[in-house]
This record gives sequence, C-alpha cells and structure tokens, in this order.
Amino acid sequence: MSLEQRFGLAGKSVLITGGSRGIGRKIAISMAEAGADVAFTYARSEKAAAEVTDAISKLGRKTLAIQADAVDLARAGEVVDQVVKEFGKIDVLVNNAGITRDTLIMRMSEEQWDDVITTNLKSVFNYSKSVIRPMMRQRSGSIVNISSVIGLMGNPGQTNYAASKAGIIGFTKSLAKEIGSRNIRVNVVAPGYIMTELTQDLPEQHKEAKEKATALGRAGTSEDVADIVIFLASEASSYITGMVLQVDGGLAI
Repeated sequence: MSLEQRFGLAGKSVLITGGSRGIGRKIAISMAEAGADVAFTYARSEKAAAEVTDAISKLGRKTLAIQADAVDLARAGEVVDQVVKEFGKIDVLVNNAGITRDTLIMRMSEEQWDDVITTNLKSVFNYSKSVIRPMMRQRSGSIVNISSVIGLMGNPGQTNYAASKAGIIGFTKSLAKEIGSRNIRVNVVAPGYIMTELTQDLPEQHKEAKEKATALGRAGTSEDVADIVIFLASEASSYITGMVLQVDGGLAI
C-alpha cells in the first residue's frame, strides 16, 4: 500500500523548514509520495534543494524551494505568505531546521550557545507564529515540531542542543492548548539515533555503542521519522495534540 493510500494527503499543502538535507529531505519527498504539495526552506545549498524539488516534481506534485534563514522572523512571514500565494493554503508545518555545536560547557562559547538556541528553538517560534493566522482562518492545520530524545534525557557535551530540544517540547504543549479550539494540532517527533549523512561518518565503535543502547538493537532511518511525521500530518491522528512521539527504538526507555 502506498503512502498516499495509507495517509491520504492528496490536496494538502506542506511547508518544511530545513528540507534539503537529512531527515528534512526525506520528510519532504515522503510527503509528496503521500500526495501533498511541498514547499521547503533551505539555508545554503541550491544544488541540494534542486535535487529535492526535482524528486518531488517527478512525483507529480507542486513544489517550492525557498532560501531563508530560519532565525529571521520577518523572513519567516515572507516565506509563509509566498507559500500561501503559490499553494493557496498551508495545511501542515514541519519545523525541522536545526544545528549542533557540541562541546563541554566549560569550552562552550556564548556564540555556540546562541547559535543553537536561536536556530533550533527560535525558528520554531518564527514559523509557528507566522503560520497560525492562515491556519486559524481555515480552522484547520497540523504543526509537527522535530525535537530529539536528547531533549528528554540529556547528553554530555550537548547542553545547548538539549536545552533547545527540551524547549521545543514545552513550546509545543503550550501552543497545543492555545489553538486546539481552532482545530489546529501541534505535536512533537523526537528522533533518537538516526542514520543520516551526519551520523554515517561516526567511528564504527561509536555507532555500535549507540545501536546497543536501543531496545531494538539498531539505528533508525530517516524513513522511520518521516512516516511518523506523515501520520501526525494526516487525519489518522486527528485526535492527537500536544504529544511527544519518540522515534528512538527504545533508546530513551
């Protein structure tokens, strides 16, 4: 059974931040496979963005790649306006943009702290705030925020990252209570150890240790995450809001 048959996103319009690489790339293409038109932002690589738009176009879906700095609130408003103009509406927002600047706090600079908090957490505020008004007008919508199990369990050398991802969870629960009466749902997906281009080059010993720490004994895939995001975007999850869905193979049990 295809993703479109399983989740029925035909006619839906999706905006994803950070959609040209890694998990964001997989979410963007999977959303198109499920029948949605997909817009996404990217930071720098026009080549990577073009590869995603090409893949989506081949699936027969509308697509739009927009270069934007996720930390800029005014730019977030412009992006949302552009997507609404092109697609007519935004049914789903996926806040995926994120970075890491890992180091022990004794060595962490203020810039490393600020960069991670601003990119990972403020971007969620920027795009959620910007998309709320059109979603309220249509009295429907789903916002899916990508956090991490690190935001639940912490990790040495990642105080900045853990703080940003924990903040996303608190933000999500609060926003879900604010706008639930307008039929807008807000949920979190918290991935664990997921194999992407960022993690595949880690030392084998490190990868083996991470896999052994999971209950399932393996790393996750971008598809594992994308499937849950699509579920939360679809009517199959119409009575779920304010929740954290861990996609971690039991890492944070």
